[in-house]
Amino acid sequence: MGGGGSSSESPFDIFEQFFGGGGGFGGGFGGGGSSRTRKKQGEDVKQVLKVSLEEVYNGITKKLSLSRNILCKKCKGKGSKSGASSRCFGCQGSGMRVTTRQIGPGMIQQMQHVCPECRGSGESISERDRCQQCKGKKVTLEKRVLEVHVEKGMQNGQKIVFEGQADEAPDTVTGDIVFILQLKEHPKFKRKQDDLYVEHNVTLTEALCGFQFVLTHLDGRQLLIKTNPGQVIKPDQYKGINDEGMPQYQRPFMKGKLVIHFNVTFPEPGALTPEKCKILETILPSSTSSSSMSVDECEETILHDVNMEEEMRRKEHQRQQEAYDEDDDDEPGMQRVGCNQQ
Repeated sequence: MGGGGSSSESPFDIFEQFFGGGGGFGGGFGGGGSSRTRKKQGEDVKQVLKVSLEEVYNGITKKLSLSRNILCKKCKGKGSKSGASSRCFGCQGSGMRVTTRQIGPGMIQQMQHVCPECRGSGESISERDRCQQCKGKKVTLEKRVLEVHVEKGMQNGQKIVFEGQADEAPDTVTGDIVFILQLKEHPKFKRKQDDLYVEHNVTLTEALCGFQFVLTHLDGRQLLIKTNPGQVIKPDQYKGINDEGMPQYQRPFMKGKLVIHFNVTFPEPGALTPEKCKILETILPSSTSSSSMSVDECEETILHDVNMEEEMRRKEHQRQQEAYDEDDDDEPGMQRVGCNQQ
């Protein structure tokens, strides 16, 4: 069953969910017709293939089990030993049958469906002349393993096409099998084109005095991320590392940036005592407070926390209440008279 892939996953039947494990793609065998009939285009089979961010970063080969209909090799898709066939008596060679039923007085309904005798081929093969391999169906079931190569840097929604690998049928151009990549969300990294983004929290001390931490990359490498003392990290700041992002599709040695979004965690209320604050004042830049003369002339105030979402809801409720009160001021029966123009 075809090995050689880089994936250790066992094959699974990608079409079982479509047909309940019953075999091929379409079930029907299409129209046979004569060799002079123009070939019709077979339908493509589309399947979502879920992949992780690690898999599109490193590349992977997935092995998938495939069951499909192929033209019978013994009779070459003729359905008979001699290759001869006659026109189906049930549908007169059209492949379709029309039935009628009465649904009301003077009302007749016509319904068209595939001929059950020839299964839409329009041909009839005698019992004695039928191919023993396919039993006159012209196709047989083939099972194989399909290797799907997910290349480095592929994008979400990108398609991997296997041309001419769908169901085969007489006088039909075989369709394609199309895999559509669906990238699963990663708990740590976020992808934006060829760049990778990651969130990291640092304390105020680390933001001012420097820090270091280890980041495990998508290929398992350990990256040491650090800043030097005095290299200040501001809240909501972004820092980038070149050539540590996603590989570019079909240019895997070209990579985007790894961008780290820093969130600075400030001390909890009460953590800084007056004594600690005096120490910080001797180290950090001096404050820009008003002069003592102007402070003596000011009124002292008290700061409190404000929840902006609740504040906006309160103001909206107040606005609606004021509009309602204005409507109540218009007494019933009061007539507004406009000015008469001369």
